[in-house]
Amino acid sequence: MASTSTKSLEQAPGSREELLRKLRERIVGFAASRMQRDAAEDLAQEVLILLHEKYGDLDRLEDLLPLSLKIVRFKMLAHRRNARRHGEFTQVPADEIQMSDGRTDALTALEQQEARERLIAAISKLGERCQKLLALKLDGKSFAEIQAALGAGSINTLYAWDFRCRQQLAESMRDREKE
Repeated sequence: MASTSTKSLEQAPGSREELLRKLRERIVGFAASRMQRDAAEDLAQEVLILLHEKYGDLDRLEDLLPLSLKIVRFKMLAHRRNARRHGEFTQVPADEIQMSDGRTDALTALEQQEARERLIAAISKLGERCQKLLALKLDGKSFAEIQAALGAGSINTLYAWDFRCRQQLAESMRDREKE
C-alpha cells in the first residue's frame, strides 16, 4: 500500500493539508539554512501560494518538493537582489550613527564671524551704486526690478554693473585677507 504522501488527493481525504504541512516544513528548513527565519517563512508562504495557484494538478510530494525547492531558490535570489538594490546589506543601525547637535563649534563660529566682518568691511569700501545693487539682490529682487530701481538704461548695463561690483568685492575681500 502506498504512503499518504504518494496517494492521490481524491483517494485520501485530508492528505492535502498533511502534504502542504510537510512541504512547508521542508521549504522553511531549506530557506532558513540560507537566510533569516522570518524571511524564510515568508518565502515558504509565497511558494505555497504559487504551488496552489499554478500547480494545483500536482498532488504527490515527490512532484511538489523539487518544484518547490526550485521556486524557493529563485525567490531567494530575487529577495537578495532586492535587498542589495535597496541597500539593506549596507545599512548602519540608527543608534550607531553619530549626528551633530546642529550647533557650530567655537572655531567655526569664530571663522564665520571673521568672514562676516571682512565682508562688511569690503562692502563698505564699494561705491554707492554697488552697495545698492547688492542690497537689492539680497532682498531677492529680479534683475528687471533692480534695473527699474537703479534707473539703468538696459538690462545688459545692469549685468555689467553687477559683474564689476562682484569683481570689486572679491578684490576687496582678498585685500582684507592679506591685512
